[in-house]
Amino acid sequence: MSSRERERLKLFDRVKRGEWSLREVAAICGLSYRQTRRLYKRYREVGDRGLVHQGRGRRSNRAHLAAFKAAVLARYQKRYPDFGPTLAAEKLALDGHVLDHETLRGWLIKAGLWQKRRKRGKHRSWRERRAHFGELVQLDGSHHKWFEDRAPKACLMNMVDDAQGTTLSWLAEEETSFAAMQLLWQWINRYGIPQSLYTDKKNVYVIDEKTREKAADSGEAVFTQFGRACQQLGIKIITAHSPEAKGRVERNHGVYQDRLVKELRLAEINTIEAGNQFLQNDYCDQLNERFAVAPRSEIDFHRLAKGYDLASIFCIEEERTLTTDWIVRFENQFYQLQAAPNTALAKGTVRVRRYLNGELHFNYGNRDLSYTLLPERPKRKTVIKQKPMKRSASSIIKPYVPPADHQWRSFRFGKGPPWAR
Repeated sequence: MSSRERERLKLFDRVKRGEWSLREVAAICGLSYRQTRRLYKRYREVGDRGLVHQGRGRRSNRAHLAAFKAAVLARYQKRYPDFGPTLAAEKLALDGHVLDHETLRGWLIKAGLWQKRRKRGKHRSWRERRAHFGELVQLDGSHHKWFEDRAPKACLMNMVDDAQGTTLSWLAEEETSFAAMQLLWQWINRYGIPQSLYTDKKNVYVIDEKTREKAADSGEAVFTQFGRACQQLGIKIITAHSPEAKGRVERNHGVYQDRLVKELRLAEINTIEAGNQFLQNDYCDQLNERFAVAPRSEIDFHRLAKGYDLASIFCIEEERTLTTDWIVRFENQFYQLQAAPNTALAKGTVRVRRYLNGELHFNYGNRDLSYTLLPERPKRKTVIKQKPMKRSASSIIKPYVPPADHQWRSFRFGKGPPWAR
């Protein structure tokens, strides 16, 4: 008997002795009066054994057949040996073996194919989600063996909305400004311009503290390339002081590291380009359907990107000085610019922009200037200095020296000149 059944036995003994009524026992046990009457009747007829659940020791009516269980375990060991119960149940359903993930978890633990994992305690105080979609989007990169041993390590750039958990990702070789811009551009095309981004303190997103202090002293605003793009779009960058602070995107990394690695293996994808194509083909949408939640408010804080030239914003932009012959140096190469009409630009500065697709643009006054790449470094103009002509001894003018009997040689202080005496 279970502990609950033993407690019922004690209560029914008191009913049998006339100390309590069935209605009082029903209120104590949390049962209906009719159910209490049935249990008491069985107890009077059979005894203590009547209080034991009648289905104990019997096979459940909803239990799966032994052949089905064996087929599921065989399929799991053959195709999904390192999959978790939740993901494996989803894949098995696509193979025609439909069952609940908790049922599969119990079968795997009993068969020694899965182990119970320790539940981690809370590290920090809980922070409530933002109320609006697009109010705060967390951005971070995850370095991992996404292709296992089939290719080198790569970085997954990941954006997660704080309000509803919507995710969007992009694979790159490293966590660079180009990769962050590419992902943010895709987010804007799909959802709009978010209100703020939550990032760490990498120099991809914000400048270091020393540079920030120097900029504060001079009164100038200094940004990284990614920060400049966000400033032009009106996106506020909020920096986190620890990985736990942006825990939503950190936990989402774990989802990708568990699921995406296995999906790429099943699809036999070994390159970053093919991986990005796989992510764009509804994979992120499938994760959003599976894990995203409804925000507290239906108001969307995203803004439309109408009126913005995103190609000229998401780029590497630097200023360069022109020479007098309209030549500018960039990335250790020299370019000859063609002067635009009514443009006085000699010895001025131009904005050099390297687009994400590799195109190079020289911009001045919201106007792109045409250019040609010089095959070699332009030669400097040499000015020949003329040497001074040598003069003869007779042509040299000597300074005048007064003679010994000059009247100024007899000058005495306080006596005046000789002619005044």
